[in-house]
Amino acid sequence: MHTPQPTHREPPPPRRPRRALRSASRRAAGVTLTESAVVLGIVAILLGAAVPGLGELRLRRQMEGIAAQLETDIQLARSEAVARNQSVHIGFAADETGSCYLLHTGASGDCRCDGHGATVCHVGAEMLRSVPLGAAAPVQLSSNSASILFDAEKGTVTPTASMRVHARIGEIRQIVNVMGRVRSCSPDGMPGYRPC
Repeated sequence: MHTPQPTHREPPPPRRPRRALRSASRRAAGVTLTESAVVLGIVAILLGAAVPGLGELRLRRQMEGIAAQLETDIQLARSEAVARNQSVHIGFAADETGSCYLLHTGASGDCRCDGHGATVCHVGAEMLRSVPLGAAAPVQLSSNSASILFDAEKGTVTPTASMRVHARIGEIRQIVNVMGRVRSCSPDGMPGYRPC
């Protein structure tokens, strides 16, 4: 029979009071005022650098949207002229109230618009579409021709024209050829557009 030998045990390390453990863990999990100020400073610098770029991106998207709408409306005028067997005009106006364009039947000056969205047509002319851009709008429109005519029989355009959709960051041009086809370009080298 074997007799057990007494084993010698080391005494356990002294225990810290619970209060000391709680305060140590709080210090490790907390954030100091200095650390918070540094993080806020970095965030402010990053936002300051990004906000102007976002404003220009939004303005560019507005320009592209108006240019795309104008191109669509030019095609609409051509197809309406052929479908109705009636000439259709696109008229352009720009003054201190803003700029606008409109599609209408009748003679060249039978319908007018302004930047407030007000349109007036003489008897016998029909307004098909009006797009106003008020004076406060960041994007404006201008044309080298006050009106262009889409012929009902041939589907051709008289005269050919160049429209400028412009803002402080640049411009997009919509150039209409005699066949009513539209070509987009940018003299400012806007990304995604051929140079004019």
